[in-house]
Amino acid sequence: MPDLVGWVATAVFTSSYFFKHPSRLRRVQAAAALLWLTYGLAIRSIPVVVANALVACAALASEFTRLRQR
Repeated sequence: MPDLVGWVATAVFTSSYFFKHPSRLRRVQAAAALLWLTYGLAIRSIPVVVANALVACAALASEFTRLRQR
């Protein structure tokens, strides 16, 4: 099962390169990072969990900041 999550995370992250709108790009990257975080938990890899928690937080924080400035 962890491998499936890893492959889905790979597909979601790869798809982010096709998004032109910055907001959609950040959302897709945040989703991919959360999937990678889940994968990291499943395989018990602290570096994978921490790295992707940071990426997800950065993507979501930048999106919320942008939404608040509207």
